[in-house]
Amino acid sequence: MQWTSIIVIYPLFWVMSAFFVLPFGVRTHDEAGVAKIPGQADSAPVRFEPRKIVRRTTVVSLILFGLYYANYVNGWITTDDINIVGKLAGV
Repeated sequence: MQWTSIIVIYPLFWVMSAFFVLPFGVRTHDEAGVAKIPGQADSAPVRFEPRKIVRRTTVVSLILFGLYYANYVNGWITTDDINIVGKLAGV
């Protein structure tokens, strides 16, 4: 894999990981027992900590990209392994 491919693919893993990590560790005002501001959404977090989210996202994306790269190098799962249409058609 070329280094330019890594530069392009890793941010995709990072953004995907960000959406995966966002809901974890979030406490709403009702869960924390804090009064809400009028007009506030029920799902709004008590404290939004973007640095913590960025750190968690980076760790998760590094692990996922590491697994992707290891699979790319070692060929554990190939396109033939996930081609269920050809297997069903008997090809």
